[in-house]
Amino acid sequence: MSQQARHVLVLGAYGFIGTQVVRALRQEGIEVTGLGRDPAASARVLPDVVVRHGDMRHMQSPEDWHPYLTGIDVVINCAGALQDTASGDLEKLHHDAVAALAAAATSAEVAIVQVSAAGATQEASTEFMRSKARGDAALLASGAHVTILRPGLVVGQGAFGGTLLLRMLAAVPVIQPVALRKTPVQSVMIDDVTDAVVAAAIGRLPTGVYDLVEDTPHSLEDVVSATRRWLGFRPPRLILRVPDWILPVAARLADVAGYLGWRSPLRSTAIAVLKDGVTGNPLAYRTATGRSIPPLDQALRSISVGREHRLDARMALMMPVVIATLCLFWFASGLIGVWQVESAAKLLQVAGWSALLSKASVVFWSFVDIALAIAVLYRPWAGRACLAMVAVSLIYLISATIVTPALWADPLGPMVKVIPGIMLALIAHQMLEAR
Repeated sequence: MSQQARHVLVLGAYGFIGTQVVRALRQEGIEVTGLGRDPAASARVLPDVVVRHGDMRHMQSPEDWHPYLTGIDVVINCAGALQDTASGDLEKLHHDAVAALAAAATSAEVAIVQVSAAGATQEASTEFMRSKARGDAALLASGAHVTILRPGLVVGQGAFGGTLLLRMLAAVPVIQPVALRKTPVQSVMIDDVTDAVVAAAIGRLPTGVYDLVEDTPHSLEDVVSATRRWLGFRPPRLILRVPDWILPVAARLADVAGYLGWRSPLRSTAIAVLKDGVTGNPLAYRTATGRSIPPLDQALRSISVGREHRLDARMALMMPVVIATLCLFWFASGLIGVWQVESAAKLLQVAGWSALLSKASVVFWSFVDIALAIAVLYRPWAGRACLAMVAVSLIYLISATIVTPALWADPLGPMVKVIPGIMLALIAHQMLEAR
């Protein structure tokens, strides 16, 4: 299989790697169909590609896969998750679904290209790596036509996971925080990953298992410094070497945020993977292709960088601060309203409202504030919560202008200070765009 691959199914088609794979395949003139569980996201990211709806966590038998393999020559698996969001998700996604796919592909004579991860072994310290390795093993044991690619740290125009974490660290002004500074890391450019995937799909790369990594590892501190130079940030005045004991605390907080839908690059699995190092053996790929993966500095030089990359890194760094600020602001506003209900109600009573109506209004809107403060912490609701904050703020401004216009002249500026809050909510709404 197959110099004549005409129709390819890409799993995880609108993800960080999947998107680039789809575009590279189409440039080769290959028909591409995607598979993913979020049709709205796929329509935004790949508007001109057919992406079929399917959740691999629920595709656990060969029969589940057969309808998707009709007319398909090659399946490319770019789907994956770093950490469980529900019990057993990693096993279902990385092993069970892949084993079912292997059985279905074998009977349908469909080839598989698996994008795995460097360091994926069944003895690894993280369930992410172990589940990836079990999926790889199931593919190799199935008898299907299989090529497994295991990229190291993937570097490209976009940023996700470990790459995003590097850019966030590089964006810290004045100082350069670094943890696990001696951890070995081998990188690969996203274009080299897509080249290998396309070569495997059309038969230019022999079947086998290949680590897609540069020849020589770098320390994590050197990788962060190289990323900072590439982005064009000023050199740090101080390098702050973060003690290792801080990492479990940060990882625990990131894990809690993960249960609320926030996919922080500081989650415990990501930290554990970094502790182990991101390394592989480049020999098999170099032998098969006659070339090496370019080293990190060369890869970075080949990627054009501009103001938008620096802005993206800074915004990723500021995101937790912005969300926390909105949460605290609205929670404090609601709490103070409940606490000072008598004082707030008097303003409305001066304007002619009854005592009961004025107190009820203050309490109602105070609980609206508290509800919005809670809602913005839950990632699936955060964008809508930001827009609701803007709407409620405008209601406050308009109502207060009609009922108590004298507040505009208050020396403490309670009305004027609402406007920056509106702008912060609007900015946060834009920052929340995932891809």
